[in-house]
Amino acid sequence: MTDTVVSRRSAKAGWRDSPWLVVAEISLVLALYIADLYRLIPLSKTPFLFALGWISLRLRGLGWASVGLAPPRRWRHAIAIGLLAGVGLLLLELFVSYPLLTQLMGKPPDLSDFRPIVGNFRLFLVTVVLIWILAVLGEELVYRGYLMNRVAGLVGETQTAWVVSLVVVSTVFGAGHIDQGVTGMIENVINGLLLGLLYLACGRNLVPPLVAHAVTNTADLLLIYLGRYPGL
Repeated sequence: MTDTVVSRRSAKAGWRDSPWLVVAEISLVLALYIADLYRLIPLSKTPFLFALGWISLRLRGLGWASVGLAPPRRWRHAIAIGLLAGVGLLLLELFVSYPLLTQLMGKPPDLSDFRPIVGNFRLFLVTVVLIWILAVLGEELVYRGYLMNRVAGLVGETQTAWVVSLVVVSTVFGAGHIDQGVTGMIENVINGLLLGLLYLACGRNLVPPLVAHAVTNTADLLLIYLGRYPGL
């Protein structure tokens, strides 16, 4: 009787840890990307990816804390790192990657969707709130938290596996910004790589990349509102 119970529990655990479950999840991610490409998803695919991540974690008996949404050992240290990284990412974007990619690709990222924000303070505030929810919290949970851990787990969670996961998920992250054109996608691949490196460097804690992402996106929106973002 005891052996039967143990066998059933092992089979259940094996199903939850099966690579086929990962393949099914990745297939759903691809399906969401295709649906978004054909504009079948309203506003953003991030909530759907978040729901997929939540279901995946629940099926495996885990929570968001297991992928990094947990209090860091030293709050001030983590926030300071996030702030410094955010400023660094912003400066890199404005003075290096943006002008260099624009020159190489022959055109800047397509940010026309944000043009109505220029000079519109109320719309600026609404967009900041939406960005913090969807792009900052949502994307960090989905890409750095859920997907990076899932891909690394599929490959074996070795050092090489995390490098592969970083590159693959950052590429997927960049592809998710297809509405910004090829230049925007490449720029977001770079941002994804840097945020992913920050996540790994901070012991896979999401607080520093969350802060860094919030700093860069908020500053970008402020520059757009003021009409000072280059190329817009």
